[in-house]
Amino acid sequence: MTKNISEKTLQDLEFTTVLEQVAEYCISNLGKEQTLQIHPISNKRKLFFELNMVNEYLSSFENENRIPNHYFENISEEIKRLAIENSFLETEGFLKVATVTETVNEQKKFLNKFKDYYPTIFTLSESIEFTTFVSDSIKKIITSYGEVANNASPALKQIRKDINNVRGKISESFSHALSRNIASGYLDDIKETVIDNQRVLAVTAMHRRKVKGSLLGSSKSGNIVYIAPQATLAYSRELQNLIYEEKQEVVRILRALATEIRPYTSLLNEYIAFLTHIDLVGAKAKYAVSINGLLPKITKEKKIYFKDAFHPVLWKKNTAQNIKTIPQTIRLDEKQQIIVISGPNAGGKSITLKTIGLLQVMLQSGLLIPVHERSETTLFNTVLTDIGDNQSIENQLSTYSYRLKNMRSFLKKCNDNTLFLIDEFGTGSDPELGGALAEIFLEEFYEKKAFGIITTHYANLKVLANELDNVTNANMQFDERTLEPLYKLFVGQAGSSFTFEVAQKNGIPYSLINRAKKRVETEKVRLDKTISKLQKERNRLQKTSDSLVKQKSKGQEHIENLQEKELKLQDKLSGFQELYDNNQRMLSLGRKVNELLNKYFQTNNKKELSTNFLKWVTSEKTKHLKKNPIKKTKIQKKEEKITAKKQQEAIKKVEKEVLQKVVKVREEKKKEAEKITKEKAAYIYKVNDRVRLIDGNAVGTIDKIEKKKAFINYGLFTTEAKIEQLELVERAKR
Repeated sequence: MTKNISEKTLQDLEFTTVLEQVAEYCISNLGKEQTLQIHPISNKRKLFFELNMVNEYLSSFENENRIPNHYFENISEEIKRLAIENSFLETEGFLKVATVTETVNEQKKFLNKFKDYYPTIFTLSESIEFTTFVSDSIKKIITSYGEVANNASPALKQIRKDINNVRGKISESFSHALSRNIASGYLDDIKETVIDNQRVLAVTAMHRRKVKGSLLGSSKSGNIVYIAPQATLAYSRELQNLIYEEKQEVVRILRALATEIRPYTSLLNEYIAFLTHIDLVGAKAKYAVSINGLLPKITKEKKIYFKDAFHPVLWKKNTAQNIKTIPQTIRLDEKQQIIVISGPNAGGKSITLKTIGLLQVMLQSGLLIPVHERSETTLFNTVLTDIGDNQSIENQLSTYSYRLKNMRSFLKKCNDNTLFLIDEFGTGSDPELGGALAEIFLEEFYEKKAFGIITTHYANLKVLANELDNVTNANMQFDERTLEPLYKLFVGQAGSSFTFEVAQKNGIPYSLINRAKKRVETEKVRLDKTISKLQKERNRLQKTSDSLVKQKSKGQEHIENLQEKELKLQDKLSGFQELYDNNQRMLSLGRKVNELLNKYFQTNNKKELSTNFLKWVTSEKTKHLKKNPIKKTKIQKKEEKITAKKQQEAIKKVEKEVLQKVVKVREEKKKEAEKITKEKAAYIYKVNDRVRLIDGNAVGTIDKIEKKKAFINYGLFTTEAKIEQLELVERAKR
């Protein structure tokens, strides 16, 4: 399947609006970015893989085993920094990396446990390596509060111990200085405060020379000065040195941690890609829920059958405004290759056209679509659209010129695996000339066996649709009494444009409408006069009729040739019938032989086998002789008796050999069964072994073993059973 769905087609069908709505359901920024880049998938296998993943995720909303939360933070920058030699991350960055690895591991555990529920998503996760090394290494060094743990290294542990000791000495010395100066009456009423994270004494300005220490500031009024006591200054310098040493040791530890997990940067990139993909699939599934989307049957047969199809953008908009949306049912197949929709403007022709195109493009982009569950469609290599005005000011092209260029492109790309959608086909030029050209285009699409839908007001296109075998007229239904559109497609009949009726409803004066009607009648009179002139051409037509007689005789010869070919075909069909009857007879004989052998293998009664076989052969022989009676000579009969005797002896010999082999095989199977029974009896069951009850078929996994009982998990429920009642199916993987 080649990629041939252009950006213009996606733009015409408002595909970007759908992607924006899907992106709203993403839980990560990376997921949103990837959603907005969705395009039709050209590889069929990849497309089916994506659709099946979305369908499986959608099913998770309806069962108890919902896919776990897969929210993640973007660690792309952290991965880039990790890849740089001798670099390191801040503690918060390391924690983000650890969280991502734990999220992926949780997803892998879940999908491995429920791979029968989500086989396609499990396949996506299967290529991702499961490892706890990265998260374990980070959690061993960094606490959940984002701090490097004290036991990250002996040096750090000692430094922090020294820091706590020094801080104790600072507190003790400050308390002593505070008490002494309070007693001396040197301090203000507030006693102390904090400047630059350091406790200082609030000394009255008149006593500042009596207090030993370092002056760190004063109040705005100048009545109070802030002094760090002399006794605490030495300890403060020691504390600053220790804090610096702590920072250096933390950097060394973080750099060592980065070196330890640097080999896993490529795996971390895979983790981000995996979680982004899961986020994208989840967003598609949530969007499908919001529009009642599902996966229709995708068939190899060339057809589109969308039953009760909704335009998703229109449906969401109308639902928000409590407006009912009318679904459309449309079918395209070999017998209804092209549909020509006509009818008045504002009746829903264009939205019907866009609905079919948008749903097809959505499906081929891995999105579920809002249709009835019995809908089905095929996949198209090419989707071509010509919707809207498309007047190009930049290229100085008129609407009609642009559409002609578009038609030229259509004719180049169009083939039997193309879906084309054209709105207001043929407009933009003289109605007669443009209509004639539109007819030619339509015939070309028809000859190339392309599928398509067009909307038009041209009467000649409606007539052509009736004349071509696999082209069908359709109209958007309109209430002729109220002149209100019903927004319902009716296939099988062209629609009226209701030109005068709609004009009257929209306030055009009746006098003007009446003049227009009279103008139409006048033109009809002119047409009648013109017809009279055509009588002169009758003589020419007579000559033409003579030539038609000659063509008729040639046609008769052609008919005779066809009849001759028909006879030959009948002969071939007779031959095929005979071949078919022979094949059926051989199948019947094979089934009977298989039935006799199965009965013999069960009963081991060779006498019964021989008797039944001879009876059957005799019966077949009788049937054969009835259909093909043969007169036999005495010599032939004698030879037949001798041959039959030899066959009987050969059958007896074969029976004897088969019986010996059967006895030998049974003995070997009996020994093998005894051996397996002994091995199973001696086997010691372990957690995660896959087992079943001796008298049952369901297979479960052992969750835990207590004494002589095992607790077995069947996925939907858990039960317990005695060890001796179990039969091993598969040992736990180590």
